[in-house]
Amino acid sequence: MRHGRALLPAFAVTALLLAAGCSSSAPHAEGPTTGRGGRADVTADPAAAPDQTLTVAPAGTNAPTATAGPAGSARRARRTTLAVSSYDSRTRRAVISGRPHVSTPAPGGHTLRPTPAPASPTASPSVSPPPASSSGVPHRAAVGDVIASAPAPGAPHGLLARVTKVLRDTGRGTEVQTGPATLNAVLGDDSAKGTVPVAPSAFTVDKLLPDVKVSWSTSGEVHIGPEGAKVPLGSLRLDVGAKVPAGKGAPVSAGASVSGFVQVAPEVDFSYGGSGTSASPGSAYLGVSGDWASGWHVEGRAAAATGTPLRIPFARLHADPVLQVGPVPVVVNLDLTCYLQISGDGHISVDVAQHLKGDFTAGGTFSPAKGWTPVSSSHMTGTPVQASVTTAGHLKSALGAEASVGLYGAVGVTADLAPYLRGEASGTVTASSDRPGAGTDGAWGVYGGVDLSGTLRIQLSVFGTPVFQRSLPLGTLHREWKLAGGTL
Repeated sequence: MRHGRALLPAFAVTALLLAAGCSSSAPHAEGPTTGRGGRADVTADPAAAPDQTLTVAPAGTNAPTATAGPAGSARRARRTTLAVSSYDSRTRRAVISGRPHVSTPAPGGHTLRPTPAPASPTASPSVSPPPASSSGVPHRAAVGDVIASAPAPGAPHGLLARVTKVLRDTGRGTEVQTGPATLNAVLGDDSAKGTVPVAPSAFTVDKLLPDVKVSWSTSGEVHIGPEGAKVPLGSLRLDVGAKVPAGKGAPVSAGASVSGFVQVAPEVDFSYGGSGTSASPGSAYLGVSGDWASGWHVEGRAAAATGTPLRIPFARLHADPVLQVGPVPVVVNLDLTCYLQISGDGHISVDVAQHLKGDFTAGGTFSPAKGWTPVSSSHMTGTPVQASVTTAGHLKSALGAEASVGLYGAVGVTADLAPYLRGEASGTVTASSDRPGAGTDGAWGVYGGVDLSGTLRIQLSVFGTPVFQRSLPLGTLHREWKLAGGTL
């Protein structure tokens, strides 16, 4: 992979977790279309039956657009042959155009095909005839329509919007003015729940340090990481090595080197329960979770100028996975920033190494009784450590990741997962946990731990839940365990 922004080679998503229930597998007819050039051509959709549990599955960026009618219109969300051909985020103007329908596998293996157009628009009792433009050609959208689209030109994070005004017909399609919309406008009384893995091929990677290597594996070809370990299927591994500069005013020798890897298999967790009031769903959840492994080696000593830890980001990753929730493409925006962090008083010299593995979950859950509440957990275990600690002082290093997850470009949850190593000593100590009996005339200890913190953002109201007035802290999860040490 080149230095700078790079897109990993594509490979197929190998696993998906479907919702607890699934929609009917037999396609059934929706209302016919309004004819060439008119409003959304509607395809047969098994998710259109009332009040179902919809399947949640991965979908590509070319997922079909979905539309729903205004509140009270009884026009539920459905796939259409229309597309957002352009969008201006500054003016909120969009151009809605027709496109040839491509048969699309539906969750459960069925293929969706366009419903044949009727001989006359009046043959469709379930779809209101669209208003005509001044030229006599029907518009492709009407005031009150809600549009849910996968990433499109001008809307790289997807689009969820309500048509507030039909402006004009152009050679590219119907230009409309839009305003914000919420998921309950398209998902209605249905419910959905699922966890979908994000393929390594979906991420773009910005390398922020020169010595960053990226590894992954596919079912057809296994890539070996720089440390010689095979990367599990579906995981992305980043290896890094860096010199940590000494703090301002500290001697040149008060530096350290850090090398290690982060291996992560992120998943998006999504649920929606539409059995609440007309103003909000009965439940909602958005979060990021996954398997985690990391290992790193810290050597030397480090001093900070003010005692503030030195954080060095070494890679930024971004993906916009699209979840197919029944007929609706739900675009999730996922960002990960991997970083090194180190702090110390410049007195202690360490040579420590550790490998960690486990999992993490961070997100927010909604219920009408409690509103939005945070969810966070992490379970980590460490391998036997090798440590050498000399002289009194302290040093702490972390190899972690900041994550943010949102919908349609609005960040809803941020989380900071920071597995760390901490060494401290008093007196003069030279010891190693793998060579018991080494001499020392003081006390020393090496500790592993994990910190998980974050924030719920106001943008989670995109579900259609009440807006809260300030960001809510995710709460700090802290766990630490002793790896090696002793006193004599």
